[in-house]
Amino acid sequence: MPKTMLIDAAHAEETRVVVVDGNRVEEFDFESQNRKQLRGNIYLAKVTRVEPSLQAAFVEYGGNRHGFLAFNEIHPDYYQIPVADREALLREEAEDHDDDERPARGRRGASEHDDDDDGDSHASEDDDDVMEEELARRRRRLMRRYKIQEVIRRRQIMLVQVVKEERGNKGAALTTYLSLAGRYGVLMPNTARGGGISRKIDTATDRKRLKGVVASLAVPQGMGLIVRTAGAKRTKAEIKRDYDYLLRLWENIREKTLHSIAPALIYEEEDLVKRTIRDLYDKDIDEVWVEGEAAFKEARDFMRMLMPSQAKKVMAYREPTPLFVKHRVEDHLSQIYSATVPLRSGGYLVINQTEALVAVDVNSGRSTRERNIEATALKTNMEAAEETCRQLRLRDLAGLIVIDFIDMDESKNNRAVEKKLKDALKDDRARVQMGKISPFGLMEISRQRRRTGVLEGTTHVCEHCQGTGRVRSVESSALASLRALEIEALKGGGEACLRVPRAVGLYILNEKRAHLARLSQAFGLFVTVVIEDEMAHADHTIERTSMEIRADHIPSIPSPLQAFEPAAEDDDFDDDAYEDEDEEVDEEDEDDDALAREDTDDDDAHARNAREEGPRDDHEDGGRRGRGRRRRRGRGDEPRPERAPAAEGAEARPDREARPPREGDEDRDSRRRRRGRRGGRRMREDVRPQDAFSWVRPWVPYGDDPFVWYDPSEDLKIAPVAEAGAPAP
Repeated sequence: MPKTMLIDAAHAEETRVVVVDGNRVEEFDFESQNRKQLRGNIYLAKVTRVEPSLQAAFVEYGGNRHGFLAFNEIHPDYYQIPVADREALLREEAEDHDDDERPARGRRGASEHDDDDDGDSHASEDDDDVMEEELARRRRRLMRRYKIQEVIRRRQIMLVQVVKEERGNKGAALTTYLSLAGRYGVLMPNTARGGGISRKIDTATDRKRLKGVVASLAVPQGMGLIVRTAGAKRTKAEIKRDYDYLLRLWENIREKTLHSIAPALIYEEEDLVKRTIRDLYDKDIDEVWVEGEAAFKEARDFMRMLMPSQAKKVMAYREPTPLFVKHRVEDHLSQIYSATVPLRSGGYLVINQTEALVAVDVNSGRSTRERNIEATALKTNMEAAEETCRQLRLRDLAGLIVIDFIDMDESKNNRAVEKKLKDALKDDRARVQMGKISPFGLMEISRQRRRTGVLEGTTHVCEHCQGTGRVRSVESSALASLRALEIEALKGGGEACLRVPRAVGLYILNEKRAHLARLSQAFGLFVTVVIEDEMAHADHTIERTSMEIRADHIPSIPSPLQAFEPAAEDDDFDDDAYEDEDEEVDEEDEDDDALAREDTDDDDAHARNAREEGPRDDHEDGGRRGRGRRRRRGRGDEPRPERAPAAEGAEARPDREARPPREGDEDRDSRRRRRGRRGGRRMREDVRPQDAFSWVRPWVPYGDDPFVWYDPSEDLKIAPVAEAGAPAP
């Protein structure tokens, strides 16, 4: 199917680029005017802090935050070391270069011999492909020899390049190993022995031819050139033209650096239109449509400079219908902002981005066409693997990615899904590392971050939910506001203004008005509820308008003896059973006491009577002894005068009205009198105060002690003392 590149630059605020394969969007990129890309820019920076614990330095380069420069990203030319040590490093590099040349030739011959037998299978193992591993090995050796605090100084000037964008609270990641990307090659000005061929060029004949082309260019010592994948089929003249362009660009950077003062921007990466033609365009694209006159001229001129033979494919779009609407692209792009992605068989994906990772959940949905559950799971997972790779490119999801596939019982099905995912990731320009499907059906993928993600670049955090996706309910928000008012009331009375959203304010006024009244009565805090429509759903503010208690405030002081009133009796509670039980216990205790007294105090008297009167009948003696016990138990020690509970209660509590008699009081009093005659425990009403002190808050000005002690039992002591003729306390 024909492939088309569409560039929408009708609005200066945002530029969008898509690559359409038939009706399917394969690539998508965008750039906002207020958030331009920093990756690839070169700055003249100044070291502001060296952190030994991180073995890194923080530099000021002109961004919003200080950049992060790791020690292994600092070129040895910036080391503040003696000249002798620097010369020793240079000699070691020369020796390493000579040692690597001889094994390289041997490996080259072996690879050419293997190509005759195995085709292109060993072409990717060429010696030039291990360039990155060799550079990393050299950097680790330098880090073992030196520490960053020994070789890097504060206020040191460096030429750095941004390799990772600012994100959240993290600053941009920087490096001193510069690289300039062209159409067919990448020039590394300060990386010696950095030449090579892209790993993705796996044809032995192309690799051998390109090595000869790079050798004929006579790259200066201390520089390196890498041929990109786009230059696999290019001629020597095309590669040389691109190389000359990069050399001129580097000379301009050097010239500008010498006349700049840190921090300063030295080189700015190409804008989106130029980057798209440089990185995304290939000969398989039939047409390049550009909407916007300025963008069309820029794309045409850049194409003429890089690929003059392809400039005729760049065409301007001037129709009234928007470019993306005509090619039916807008509907596909709108799905990028949705967390759910449908699949052809009826299943769907759910993509959730978090701070730690990106979670992709695979669901079968309405997919019920297969013969069994294993076949359904396999078909859905195969579609999900292909669609997930496409969504990773469109949304530019990076970092750790975890895919939750549908569980499959057969291991061969898992291997088939892994192969499908690996083949789909070959077209991704970012570096990707993938694992295997775990026993839990999870697969982990690590993907390089090339640019700002779509959601991160075109959206902002919700001001209502703060990015969580959920807000507090009206009831919960109202209760939180009332709890804040209670804390404010403890600081003293006065007047306060509570500002809440409309829904919360209406709930407080309709459902919690009594609570506001209690605050005013107990603490003297009068609250005015003000509705703010612009306020977030769960926010509230409390403003103190006055710290003086209002003159019309009457503190709610409860009666001191109100707490002494007996609790209302439960109609369902049967106290006869408990009274009978108490009577039995009392009788048993009194019998035991009587027997103890008879055994101890009356032993001698009984003995004397027995000797004087002679032998008696045991039955007569036992009956006389029982009658004596009954008389003592019924008599008691002395008769106590009964109080008049009504008179005493009226005297002790003059401010309390007499309680009308209830139904059942007469039976209760008769039971108590009957228990008294039997010698049981009398249950009289305790009129003494149970709590000697109570908190009373009188009317006092603000600033004084708002609480005083009041003893309600003092009123009970005054009357009897006065009758005895003693002075009242």
